[in-house]
Amino acid sequence: MGGKRLIRRDAILGLSALALVPRPAFSIDYIDLEWSDLVPEGESFIPPMLQGIIDHDGSSLISEQPESGGLRTDWNGKTVRLPGYIVPIDYSGTGVTAFILVPFVGACVHVPPPPANQLVFVTTQEPYENSGLFEAVNVVGMFGTASMTTQLAEIGYALSADLIEPF
Repeated sequence: MGGKRLIRRDAILGLSALALVPRPAFSIDYIDLEWSDLVPEGESFIPPMLQGIIDHDGSSLISEQPESGGLRTDWNGKTVRLPGYIVPIDYSGTGVTAFILVPFVGACVHVPPPPANQLVFVTTQEPYENSGLFEAVNVVGMFGTASMTTQLAEIGYALSADLIEPF
């Protein structure tokens, strides 16, 4: 597993164990990933603070997306947890059902998108009631490589979310 640790997460929130009405508990085994884990070995990872230093004149930000050096397949078919920020794509009612998970605030909307190997297209069966654009979340679910293009960016990975929670 490339040195990554496997974590078991019991989804019982602090005081819920003390509640008078018992809540069902569930657990998910997952691999805890960081954004640098999605970049192939030998390719440099640009720190988020440097991503926004690209000047643009109002043209389509997708045209300024850096080329991706490739994707990693190490975690295809594995359940992972990845933190990031929500850029909503599709809604059901007031909850988001599809979004791009990005590594830093403003990616794809206010600054050019990062390379495709730094973007994850997330779908969820249960709409997630997000608090607004660029909410920081942890997403747990089945991970894999995917080649897709949206109006905002080319995306290299996909994640089918089992759990989305505020970061």
